[in-house]
Amino acid sequence: MNYFSTRNKSLKFSFKDIFLRGLAPGGGLFLPNEIKKYNQEELNSLSQLSYNDLATEIIFNFCSDEIKKEELNSLIQKSYSSFKEKEVVNIKKIGNLNLLELYHGPTLAFKDIAMQVIGNMYDYLEVAKDKTVNIVVATSGDTGSAAIAALSNRKNINLFVLHPHNKISNIQRKIMTTIGGANIYNIAIEGSFDDCQKIVKQLFNEDSFRTKINMSGVNSINWARIVCQIVYYFYSFFKLKKNNISFSVPTGNFGDIYAGYVAKKMGLPINKLIVATNKNDILQRVINTGEYKPDTVKATITPSMDIQVASNFERLLYYILDESDSKVGSLMSDLSSKSLFSLEKKEVDKIKKDFEAVKVTDEETISVIDEIYKEHKFIIDPHTATGVGAVKKSFKNLVDVVVLGTAHPFKFSDTIKKVIGKNLDSPEHLKLNMDKKETFDIIGNSNSEVKNYILDKIQ
Repeated sequence: MNYFSTRNKSLKFSFKDIFLRGLAPGGGLFLPNEIKKYNQEELNSLSQLSYNDLATEIIFNFCSDEIKKEELNSLIQKSYSSFKEKEVVNIKKIGNLNLLELYHGPTLAFKDIAMQVIGNMYDYLEVAKDKTVNIVVATSGDTGSAAIAALSNRKNINLFVLHPHNKISNIQRKIMTTIGGANIYNIAIEGSFDDCQKIVKQLFNEDSFRTKINMSGVNSINWARIVCQIVYYFYSFFKLKKNNISFSVPTGNFGDIYAGYVAKKMGLPINKLIVATNKNDILQRVINTGEYKPDTVKATITPSMDIQVASNFERLLYYILDESDSKVGSLMSDLSSKSLFSLEKKEVDKIKKDFEAVKVTDEETISVIDEIYKEHKFIIDPHTATGVGAVKKSFKNLVDVVVLGTAHPFKFSDTIKKVIGKNLDSPEHLKLNMDKKETFDIIGNSNSEVKNYILDKIQ
């Protein structure tokens, strides 16, 4: 299995190469040269597996040249041993709603599902055996804590986490800034998540700096993240035993829902992938109009989705543009020089075959949380509520849709209290000392300041 760039099909990288790099040379994103498509007999066989064994089968397709299957299975078993649910995820029926709970890992968010595997892959692939690896990651709230939980105190690994200062929830920040070991560095950037992400991409594209610090990344642009997230689409589909199920996904950087698109390409008969956005609705706009034009980031009660540049959308573009790396490169150049690009109607129509996009306002999100609590005495977090709200606005019939529950409501306790009037208790499996001193540094929204900070810490 080789990997190439969305902007250069001639490149050939191994899984280990792309795992370490994250971003492709020239700024593109990595894709595999082959995506296995399962037939019905193979799907029937996969449907009998436990979550861990299913994860082994799915993930092995993308790293078989680097990891033996039995060793991958052991790695996965180890990665999920700390999860509250034996089967890693849980499908809960709330009235007619099918909720796929993805937040039973150590930091209460779906990011744990991929990040715990990635943390162990760093050890297995021995990428830090002879030289320290410096991982730089941007977070809109959950990726950072998941990465810290997975990589804290790993030998020869430093982790630098950039988050937008005062633009994530208090609990999200406290988890990040209180659980890490001596190899963890939290950086609060005076800007938005898009600013954090832009800085990380710039650092990856500076070959001399990236090489100098032996830089790696674990943002959702890392293909290993996508691969791990494919699994729960298969698992939930098999458990519900219904064809043509749709999935509603709270969406920011387009990674989680793109994993569903790959699952569909692998033969899973998914009907629609519903992109649930907040008022940072760039994905809704491009899917409905064809114009991709980032706007100013707006603060919402769903901070993990306060994103205007959805990086993984480039991976979808590659297939929508008939696998033309030159066309992808041209659109990305337009985005850089003109701050927008436009798709033709035929390309928008291709996207709409698989995707539907719905904007959900803060007021609608609050209404969903309130309604579910009053009717079912069950609490969902604001991001998950946007997924529910999107279905209510578009599909009406909840029975044939799975909503991805992306985070535990405790992570957004302040918002939940305002809606239902109650304080939430911390889940037992979250080892968080709320009184512990937080450790993070506030620095300016500047590439050079981040570079100097990293160099100062590793020298």
